Amino acid sequence: MTDTALSAEILAEAATLSTSTIHEAAGRIGALPMAIKPLAPGMRVCGPAFPVKGPPLDNLWLHYALDEAKPGDIIVADVGGLYEGGYWGEVMTTGAVGRRLGGLVIDGCVRDGRELAEIGWPVFARGLAMRGTMKDHGADGYIDVPLVVGGVLVTPGDLVLGDTDGVVVIPKDRVEEAIAASKAREAREADLMKKLATGQSTVGIYGWKRQK
Repeated sequence: MTDTALSAEILAEAATLSTSTIHEAAGRIGALPMAIKPLAPGMRVCGPAFPVKGPPLDNLWLHYALDEAKPGDIIVADVGGLYEGGYWGEVMTTGAVGRRLGGLVIDGCVRDGRELAEIGWPVFARGLAMRGTMKDHGADGYIDVPLVVGGVLVTPGDLVLGDTDGVVVIPKDRVEEAIAASKAREAREADLMKKLATGQSTVGIYGWKRQK
């Protein structure tokens, strides 16, 4: 971690928020591709990003990331756009749990779905694929440096938040303001819900009169 690492207090606050809320409150930024979803219902992830990029159908750089990431880090992986492979499975998940990592967000697929769901360690992926991957020691890749996932820049230490709706990445230097804006948004929505519960409509509350 660097000197600009997110504090435990900030991460605890962020963990109480939904991805949709912080995405909207921060200015509609950071939403990763909608295909990346939790492997099992109820999985949530919150922590600093540890980016890794490897070549298609090769997971050696994911093993390197697993070896070098720190406790609490969220591995955010790009696999070169080839999704028809199981880049991560039960063995690597067991290792990640042992090393106390925070979770995996991969723009690709994983395998051993039943086992991963039973373990419960947070995995967010495009889906499941049984196809095996290679380990080419001469192939290009990199870890713990910025990468782009679905048009979103992911820098080491950025906030990664994932829930049922998907995954959002917030730049580490904007996290505190995003949390404050999220709390304000939640307060406004709570007030709105009270009004809606009395029978008022969103059209009436916001003045969205339909043109006739």
